[in-house]
Amino acid sequence: MTTSALKIDGVNQVFDSPNGRQVVALNGIDIIVESGEFVSIVGASGSGKSTLLRIISGLLQPTNGQVLIDGQRVRGPGMDRALVFQRDSLLPWKTVIDNVAYGLTLRGVRIVEARRTVQRFIDVAGLGGFEHHYPHQLSGGMRQRANVARAMAVDPKILMLDEPFASLDSQTREIMQAELLRIWEATRKTVLMITHQIDEAVLLSDRVIVFSARPGKVKRSIPVSFERPRSLSLKRSPEFTALVDEIWQLIEDEVRASLSD
Repeated sequence: MTTSALKIDGVNQVFDSPNGRQVVALNGIDIIVESGEFVSIVGASGSGKSTLLRIISGLLQPTNGQVLIDGQRVRGPGMDRALVFQRDSLLPWKTVIDNVAYGLTLRGVRIVEARRTVQRFIDVAGLGGFEHHYPHQLSGGMRQRANVARAMAVDPKILMLDEPFASLDSQTREIMQAELLRIWEATRKTVLMITHQIDEAVLLSDRVIVFSARPGKVKRSIPVSFERPRSLSLKRSPEFTALVDEIWQLIEDEVRASLSD
Protein backbone atom coordinates (compact mmCIF):
# COMPACT_ATOMS: atom_id res chain seq x y z
CA MET A 1 0.00 0.00 0.00
CA THR A 2 1.43 3.38 -1.01
CA THR A 3 1.65 6.26 1.47
CA SER A 4 0.15 9.62 0.54
CA ALA A 5 2.56 12.57 0.41
CA LEU A 6 0.37 14.57 2.80
CA LYS A 7 -2.40 13.41 5.10
CA ILE A 8 -4.36 15.81 7.29
CA ASP A 9 -6.23 13.64 9.77
CA GLY A 10 -9.05 15.05 11.92
CA VAL A 11 -7.38 18.41 12.53
CA ASN A 12 -9.17 20.84 14.84
CA GLN A 13 -7.77 24.22 15.90
CA VAL A 14 -9.17 26.26 18.77
CA PHE A 15 -7.82 29.64 19.87
CA ASP A 16 -8.46 31.59 23.07
CA SER A 17 -9.73 35.10 22.27
CA PRO A 18 -8.92 38.22 24.36
CA ASN A 19 -12.46 38.19 25.85
CA GLY A 20 -11.88 34.71 27.24
CA ARG A 21 -14.03 32.90 24.70
CA GLN A 22 -12.75 30.09 22.52
CA VAL A 23 -12.72 30.52 18.75
CA VAL A 24 -12.89 27.38 16.64
CA ALA A 25 -10.80 28.06 13.53
CA LEU A 26 -10.74 24.54 12.02
CA ASN A 27 -13.18 21.71 12.57
CA GLY A 28 -12.40 18.12 11.58
CA ILE A 29 -10.17 18.70 8.56
CA ASP A 30 -9.47 15.51 6.59
CA ILE A 31 -7.43 15.99 3.40
CA ILE A 32 -5.15 13.65 1.46
CA VAL A 33 -2.73 14.98 -1.17
CA GLU A 34 -0.97 12.46 -3.37
CA SER A 35 2.63 12.76 -4.51
CA GLY A 36 2.97 15.19 -7.43
CA GLU A 37 -0.59 16.52 -7.00
CA PHE A 38 -1.37 20.25 -7.13
CA VAL A 39 -4.24 21.05 -4.76
CA SER A 40 -5.74 24.45 -4.00
CA ILE A 41 -7.95 25.51 -1.09
CA VAL A 42 -10.49 28.31 -1.55
CA GLY A 43 -13.01 29.76 0.85
CA ALA A 44 -14.16 32.84 2.71
CA SER A 45 -11.69 35.03 4.57
CA GLY A 46 -11.19 33.82 8.13
CA SER A 47 -12.04 30.20 7.33
CA GLY A 48 -8.71 28.92 8.67
CA LYS A 49 -6.89 28.29 5.40
CA SER A 50 -3.65 29.99 6.43
CA THR A 51 -3.94 28.47 9.89
CA LEU A 52 -3.92 25.05 8.25
CA LEU A 53 -0.69 25.87 6.39
CA ARG A 54 0.92 26.93 9.67
CA ILE A 55 -0.07 23.57 11.16
CA ILE A 56 1.33 21.64 8.19
CA SER A 57 4.56 23.66 8.34
CA GLY A 58 4.92 22.77 12.02
CA LEU A 59 4.71 26.37 13.22
CA LEU A 60 1.49 25.60 15.08
CA GLN A 61 0.38 22.45 16.85
CA PRO A 62 -3.26 21.45 16.23
CA THR A 63 -5.64 21.24 19.16
CA ASN A 64 -6.66 17.79 17.93
CA GLY A 65 -5.71 15.55 15.04
CA GLN A 66 -2.44 15.14 13.19
CA VAL A 67 -0.57 15.88 9.97
CA LEU A 68 1.48 13.15 8.28
CA ILE A 69 4.19 13.66 5.65
CA ASP A 70 5.02 10.36 3.90
CA GLY A 71 3.42 8.60 6.87
CA GLN A 72 5.51 10.45 9.49
CA ARG A 73 3.75 12.71 11.97
CA VAL A 74 4.64 16.42 11.83
CA ARG A 75 5.86 17.58 15.25
CA GLY A 76 7.56 20.82 14.24
CA PRO A 77 9.19 22.67 11.34
CA GLY A 78 11.24 20.58 8.94
CA MET A 79 13.18 20.82 5.69
CA ASP A 80 10.69 18.45 4.05
CA ARG A 81 8.27 21.39 3.78
CA ALA A 82 8.63 24.87 2.27
CA LEU A 83 6.18 27.76 2.62
CA VAL A 84 5.92 30.70 0.21
CA PHE A 85 4.10 33.72 1.63
CA GLN A 86 2.07 36.48 -0.02
CA ARG A 87 5.05 38.83 -0.14
CA ASP A 88 8.55 37.82 -1.05
CA SER A 89 10.90 37.47 1.89
CA LEU A 90 14.15 37.88 -0.01
CA LEU A 91 17.13 39.20 1.94
CA PRO A 92 17.84 42.65 0.43
CA TRP A 93 21.62 42.42 0.97
CA LYS A 94 21.92 39.14 -0.95
CA THR A 95 21.89 38.61 -4.71
CA VAL A 96 19.33 36.40 -6.44
CA ILE A 97 21.63 33.39 -6.49
CA ASP A 98 22.55 33.76 -2.82
CA ASN A 99 18.90 34.25 -1.83
CA VAL A 100 17.91 31.10 -3.69
CA ALA A 101 20.85 29.24 -2.14
CA TYR A 102 20.08 30.49 1.37
CA GLY A 103 18.11 27.43 2.51
CA LEU A 104 20.90 25.10 1.42
CA THR A 105 23.55 27.13 3.24
CA LEU A 106 21.45 26.91 6.41
CA ARG A 107 21.77 23.14 6.04
CA GLY A 108 25.54 23.51 6.04
CA VAL A 109 26.11 23.25 2.27
CA ARG A 110 29.17 25.25 1.20
CA ILE A 111 28.22 28.39 -0.70
CA VAL A 112 30.06 27.38 -3.89
CA GLU A 113 28.25 24.05 -4.00
CA ALA A 114 24.92 25.65 -3.07
CA ARG A 115 25.23 28.18 -5.90
CA ARG A 116 25.97 25.39 -8.36
CA THR A 117 22.97 23.39 -7.11
CA VAL A 118 20.44 26.23 -7.31
CA GLN A 119 21.34 27.38 -10.81
CA ARG A 120 18.86 24.88 -12.24
CA PHE A 121 16.04 26.36 -10.18
CA ILE A 122 17.02 29.89 -11.17
CA ASP A 123 16.86 28.83 -14.81
CA VAL A 124 13.53 27.04 -14.35
CA ALA A 125 12.14 30.21 -12.71
CA GLY A 126 13.17 32.23 -15.75
CA LEU A 127 15.78 34.23 -13.83
CA GLY A 128 18.85 33.20 -15.79
CA GLY A 129 21.00 36.29 -16.34
CA PHE A 130 19.74 37.91 -13.12
CA GLU A 131 21.79 35.79 -10.71
CA HIS A 132 23.83 38.74 -9.46
CA HIS A 133 20.99 41.26 -9.22
CA TYR A 134 19.71 42.40 -5.85
CA PRO A 135 15.99 42.28 -4.92
CA HIS A 136 15.52 46.05 -5.38
CA GLN A 137 16.67 45.63 -8.99
CA LEU A 138 13.87 43.15 -9.79
CA SER A 139 10.19 43.54 -10.56
CA GLY A 140 7.61 42.23 -8.10
CA GLY A 141 6.95 39.20 -10.28
CA MET A 142 10.64 38.40 -10.56
CA ARG A 143 11.10 38.65 -6.80
CA GLN A 144 8.25 36.23 -6.23
CA ARG A 145 9.71 33.84 -8.81
CA ALA A 146 12.99 33.98 -6.87
CA ASN A 147 10.98 33.26 -3.72
CA VAL A 148 9.47 30.16 -5.34
CA ALA A 149 12.89 29.08 -6.65
CA ARG A 150 14.35 29.34 -3.14
CA ALA A 151 11.57 27.13 -1.79
CA MET A 152 12.09 24.58 -4.56
CA ALA A 153 15.88 24.54 -4.12
CA VAL A 154 15.70 22.81 -0.74
CA ASP A 155 13.82 19.97 -2.50
CA PRO A 156 10.82 19.89 -0.14
CA LYS A 157 8.37 17.01 -0.22
CA ILE A 158 5.54 19.52 0.17
CA LEU A 159 5.51 23.03 -1.30
CA MET A 160 2.94 25.31 0.35
CA LEU A 161 1.83 28.57 -1.26
CA ASP A 162 -0.12 31.10 0.82
CA GLU A 163 -1.72 33.57 -1.62
CA PRO A 164 1.63 33.82 -3.43
CA PHE A 165 0.49 36.42 -5.98
CA ALA A 166 -1.87 38.50 -3.84
CA SER A 167 0.46 41.52 -3.72
CA LEU A 168 0.89 41.69 -7.51
CA ASP A 169 -1.14 43.72 -9.98
CA SER A 170 -3.67 41.80 -12.07
CA GLN A 171 -1.53 41.65 -15.23
CA THR A 172 1.57 40.46 -13.39
CA ARG A 173 -0.54 37.96 -11.47
CA GLU A 174 -1.72 36.38 -14.73
CA ILE A 175 1.84 36.07 -15.99
CA MET A 176 2.92 34.56 -12.67
CA GLN A 177 0.16 31.96 -12.92
CA ALA A 178 1.57 30.91 -16.28
CA GLU A 179 5.09 30.89 -14.82
CA LEU A 180 4.02 28.73 -11.89
CA LEU A 181 2.36 26.30 -14.30
CA ARG A 182 5.63 26.08 -16.22
CA ILE A 183 7.73 25.61 -13.07
CA TRP A 184 5.38 22.94 -11.73
CA GLU A 185 5.40 21.08 -15.04
CA ALA A 186 9.20 20.99 -14.88
CA THR A 187 9.40 19.76 -11.27
CA ARG A 188 6.06 18.01 -10.48
CA LYS A 189 6.32 18.90 -6.81
CA THR A 190 3.48 18.14 -4.42
CA VAL A 191 1.79 21.52 -3.93
CA LEU A 192 -0.87 22.83 -1.55
CA MET A 193 -1.92 26.40 -2.37
CA ILE A 194 -4.23 28.87 -0.63
CA THR A 195 -5.91 31.44 -2.86
CA HIS A 196 -8.98 33.67 -2.95
CA GLN A 197 -8.95 33.66 -6.76
CA ILE A 198 -11.17 30.82 -7.95
CA ASP A 199 -9.97 31.07 -11.55
CA GLU A 200 -6.37 30.84 -10.32
CA ALA A 201 -7.18 27.69 -8.37
CA VAL A 202 -8.90 26.06 -11.34
CA LEU A 203 -6.13 26.99 -13.79
CA LEU A 204 -3.32 25.61 -11.64
CA SER A 205 -4.81 22.67 -9.77
CA ASP A 206 -5.62 19.01 -10.14
CA ARG A 207 -8.21 19.46 -7.40
CA VAL A 208 -9.89 22.40 -5.64
CA ILE A 209 -11.00 22.04 -2.02
CA VAL A 210 -13.75 24.40 -0.87
CA PHE A 211 -13.71 25.44 2.79
CA SER A 212 -16.78 26.56 4.72
CA ALA A 213 -16.84 29.82 6.67
CA ARG A 214 -15.44 29.68 10.21
CA PRO A 215 -15.09 27.19 11.66
CA GLY A 216 -13.32 25.99 8.54
CA LYS A 217 -14.16 22.51 7.33
CA VAL A 218 -14.06 20.78 3.97
CA LYS A 219 -17.30 21.52 2.15
CA ARG A 220 -16.37 19.90 -1.17
CA SER A 221 -13.41 18.52 -3.09
CA ILE A 222 -13.72 19.17 -6.81
CA PRO A 223 -11.48 17.49 -9.40
CA VAL A 224 -10.16 19.65 -12.24
CA SER A 225 -9.95 17.46 -15.33
CA PHE A 226 -8.57 19.88 -17.93
CA GLU A 227 -5.61 18.38 -19.78
CA ARG A 228 -2.07 19.50 -19.03
CA PRO A 229 -0.03 21.37 -20.01
CA ARG A 230 -2.38 24.34 -19.61
CA SER A 231 -2.15 27.93 -20.75
CA LEU A 232 -3.90 31.18 -19.82
CA SER A 233 -6.15 30.79 -22.87
CA LEU A 234 -7.97 28.02 -20.99
CA LYS A 235 -9.64 30.74 -18.92
CA ARG A 236 -11.59 31.85 -21.99
CA SER A 237 -13.26 28.48 -22.53
CA PRO A 238 -16.91 27.88 -21.57
CA GLU A 239 -15.95 24.75 -19.61
CA PHE A 240 -13.50 26.73 -17.50
CA THR A 241 -16.05 29.46 -16.78
CA ALA A 242 -18.66 26.87 -15.83
CA LEU A 243 -16.35 25.23 -13.29
CA VAL A 244 -15.40 28.59 -11.78
CA ASP A 245 -19.11 29.43 -11.46
CA GLU A 246 -19.81 26.07 -9.82
CA ILE A 247 -17.15 26.69 -7.18
CA TRP A 248 -18.28 30.27 -6.61
CA GLN A 249 -21.84 29.10 -5.97
CA LEU A 250 -20.49 26.75 -3.32
CA ILE A 251 -18.73 29.50 -1.41
CA GLU A 252 -21.03 32.49 -2.06
CA ASP A 253 -23.21 31.88 1.00
CA GLU A 254 -20.10 31.20 3.09
CA VAL A 255 -18.56 34.50 2.02
CA ARG A 256 -21.76 36.40 2.85
CA ALA A 257 -21.86 34.67 6.26
CA SER A 258 -18.25 35.66 6.97
CA LEU A 259 -18.99 39.30 6.11
CA SER A 260 -21.89 39.39 8.56
CA ASP A 261 -19.80 38.10 11.50
